[in-house]
Amino acid sequence: MTDLLRPLAGAVLLALAASGPALAQPRETLTIGISQYPSTFHPNIEAMAAKSYVLGFTRRPLTAYGPDWQLACLGCESLPTLGNGGARLETTPDGKPGIRVTYRLRADARWGDGRPVSAEDLRFAWEAGREGATGFGPAEFYRSAYELIVEDARTVTLRYDKVTFEYNSAGDFQPLPAHIDRARWQDDPRGYRNRTAYDTETTNPGLWSGPWRVTAVQPGAGVTLERNEAWAGPAPAFRRIQIRTIENTAAMEAQLLAGQLDMVAGELGLPVEQAAALERRTAGRFRIEYKPGLIYEHLDLRLDQPLLADRRVRQALLLAIDRAQIVARLFEGRQVVADSGVNPLDPMHDPQVQRWPHDPVRAAALLEAAGWRPGPDGIRRNAAGERLSLELMTTAGNRARESVQQVIQGMWRQAGIEARIRNEPPRVLFGETLSRRRFTGAALFAWISSPENVPRSTLHSEEIPTAARNWSGQNYTGYRNPEMDALLEAIPQELDRERRRALWSRLQAIFAEDLPQLPLWFRADAHVWPRWLEGVRPTGHLNPTSLWAEEWRVRQP
Repeated sequence: MTDLLRPLAGAVLLALAASGPALAQPRETLTIGISQYPSTFHPNIEAMAAKSYVLGFTRRPLTAYGPDWQLACLGCESLPTLGNGGARLETTPDGKPGIRVTYRLRADARWGDGRPVSAEDLRFAWEAGREGATGFGPAEFYRSAYELIVEDARTVTLRYDKVTFEYNSAGDFQPLPAHIDRARWQDDPRGYRNRTAYDTETTNPGLWSGPWRVTAVQPGAGVTLERNEAWAGPAPAFRRIQIRTIENTAAMEAQLLAGQLDMVAGELGLPVEQAAALERRTAGRFRIEYKPGLIYEHLDLRLDQPLLADRRVRQALLLAIDRAQIVARLFEGRQVVADSGVNPLDPMHDPQVQRWPHDPVRAAALLEAAGWRPGPDGIRRNAAGERLSLELMTTAGNRARESVQQVIQGMWRQAGIEARIRNEPPRVLFGETLSRRRFTGAALFAWISSPENVPRSTLHSEEIPTAARNWSGQNYTGYRNPEMDALLEAIPQELDRERRRALWSRLQAIFAEDLPQLPLWFRADAHVWPRWLEGVRPTGHLNPTSLWAEEWRVRQP
């Protein structure tokens, strides 16, 4: 995502806009700062918040959860339900309960080159996802959707081998332009992820079906979007959107204050404590909204490393971190300490889940029991003389995470645990190190989920990325637990909400005991907008504000 931007010219224009007469001129460009750059632009390859944010302006999925947390159609005419006949229960060919769900694409949906978004685009996405060598995620969707029937040019029916409570959510299944990418995929499914037009011809208009399309990219630095003339929905207010990647949040704030940015995206912007300090200093210059949400900051652990394979060590690592103190001192108390990956805002959160409060004495006892004794330099060693030492990684340039890293490093040191800090740019950490499981210790980052999102991709043993699966899946930790696998398969198929709640409670109990990840806190996002911008609606979950950006407007003086 690049950006053939002219920062100095942009600063001059913004300065003029603040000087009086220029306020009467229409604002044609909106410049947005984000802290990460996508590792790919392909909708189905790798999960990364930066990519989701950019694609929100340029594509429309079949379905999404809105700011009201309700599922709605974006790329289809109406949400299929059992009540309206868009979904029907049936028996699969092998005699199991199944369901068929029919989606009808919007008649006015067009790719940027003028071609209709069609059933063939959905067929191509389904075929590519069903081929394991392609490496699409989530793989379980494509395993379950065993047949796709093209009913007509705009209508497809998916047949699933199981009935789930989220049967009509298309999730990440969305049209891919068959007229551009199908031949590339057919020639080499395994190599497709490196040959897709989304990364080799990113400015091809035919890739984009949203209000804007990508017209320029500057790898690692930003993306330029221009209004998509083929878009038939509500006319967007801005002719151009410039998205700048500024991985250092201090530099991002400086550019915002200098007028080089109009706004900072809450999904990938300033940490809440930095935004709060900015709000105090600038006295109403910006509109700042703090949105609590389903954003789970945590440490992924490489469980197939001998050190971290011992559950007692993982428990001690968490007990040694004073998360409440970190939240109070670094985040002004604006984050909620996490006891599992299920947010208290989510209806399936279990308030009785086991907690791991800061307890250095208990942490020491667990490490002793695991065979780790204090060494002469204070770092614990095992019977073989190996040091209790692990690598601690996060996204380089994120001031909040780097501060957290240093605090955790100090707290672990007090417990006799050595943390070696090594950070990477987000596009490298997410695009290579995590997705290919090249990290060796702990990685600090966040998962963003939708309401009642079953964490199969991050916790099921079948979702461990491997070369054979072309690195699809997000179980970077390598976690394996047969009971957890069974729960992850049972929860979606339990249609009774209260019985499902009991399964969720058991899942959270297993997680809290095993600690395949170390839960830290649930994040609030700080959305920073200019006073003249209206219509931005933070969602607090997986689907970004940019999916509704055609509603954004310039407030009239």
